[in-house]
Amino acid sequence: MKKLAIALSTALLAAAAFAQAALPSVEGEVRKVDTDAKKITLKHGDIPNLDMSGMTMVFRVTDPALLGKVKAGDKVQFTADKVDGALTVMSMVPAN
Repeated sequence: MKKLAIALSTALLAAAAFAQAALPSVEGEVRKVDTDAKKITLKHGDIPNLDMSGMTMVFRVTDPALLGKVKAGDKVQFTADKVDGALTVMSMVPAN
């Protein structure tokens, strides 16, 4: 039974990683970082998986550590998805 639980956990983690990898990378510019609220304001291009055109808006983040790596004015590449009904940045790296 324990082996089955471990195998199931591994499969779920792999599925989550695959789903995140399948999200389109979007160009954005950081407008505001709110570490207390665990939110970031981004001016972004189109986000195809959310059927959203470019605009400026606030997102939650999956990992609050992402907020410590950016500041207003930084250009980023990010992925976003809807998590528990909220638009959420799943990953973010500095743009090249």
